[in-house]
Amino acid sequence: MILSDELRGLRERLTAYQRPSHRRSILEIVITALPLFALWAAALWMVREGWWWGVVLTLPAAAFLVRLFMIQHDCGHAAFFRSPTANAWTGRLIGVLTMTPYGYWRRTHAIHHATSGNLDRRELGAVETLTVEEYRAKGWLGRLGYRLYRNPLVMFGLGPGYMFVLQHRLPIGLMREAPAWRSVIANSLGLALIILPQLLLGGVKGVLLVHLPIVLGAASIGVWLFYVQHQFEGAYWARNETWKAQDAALLGSSHLDLPPVLRWFTANIGVHHVHHVVSKIPFYRLPQVLNDHPELKAVSRVTLWQAFKAVRLALWDEAAGRLVSFREERQARPVMLAAA
Repeated sequence: MILSDELRGLRERLTAYQRPSHRRSILEIVITALPLFALWAAALWMVREGWWWGVVLTLPAAAFLVRLFMIQHDCGHAAFFRSPTANAWTGRLIGVLTMTPYGYWRRTHAIHHATSGNLDRRELGAVETLTVEEYRAKGWLGRLGYRLYRNPLVMFGLGPGYMFVLQHRLPIGLMREAPAWRSVIANSLGLALIILPQLLLGGVKGVLLVHLPIVLGAASIGVWLFYVQHQFEGAYWARNETWKAQDAALLGSSHLDLPPVLRWFTANIGVHHVHHVVSKIPFYRLPQVLNDHPELKAVSRVTLWQAFKAVRLALWDEAAGRLVSFREERQARPVMLAAA
């Protein structure tokens, strides 16, 4: 594995890729938003006319909404436009469609970037991860709660719905910050404005059979992507005194090597290790980084099959320096007790 010490000065070399192209950025919005709106409108019309099979259009629509969220993500890093105002308003408008309060999410996501892989700073904007010792120290109810939280049906099924539909209506974790409140309130008002015409066009069934499946489908995909970007075999975690930002970026963020079609729909978010090194690189320049710096292709590389297998990883074993499953923790428990 290539260590970050061998890539000293990488951050400085990658800053050359930061400058966005306004023409390219606008084109990316157009080729993402137009198909999304067309599929959304067609699904609404078909459901209104009683053609229930029209709900199948929500699946490709969800994929386009995932891509639109990735554009919002780049705006949050001031990577999509050179103008801060253009980034902010593009992010806010997209946030209404993704049910994600832009200002609030941007703040929590910045915390995630500043603390990723730090065992002493597991704060907002990350998947909760316990160490083996912390898990064993909990009572049976606490362990049950954590196991339920980590269950794939909850993590990628119920969890995304709760997060985007309910949790994003309050600035959880930032309740004392006025900007966070303004962000979630404005997002909720915008959401009401786009739901109203859908009610008029397709009625309640239009919202339940079209709007919610699109948003929840995109949310589940998005949560899974975020999960495998930092929860994979070989991931990096360290205590504050030994934690290094570039190590956390390169070794604690995966290079999810997806097929070309999935790479397009996810806006190259799989090149996450490079993104964490320099977050202001527009997503459409990330492939160029890998082409110019082929040594980065093998760093923290995770295939699609390995990403699905990583879902079983749930605890950080500090002694072994790796993520382990609940089964592995259970199997190691008698050995630990015997040693004690």
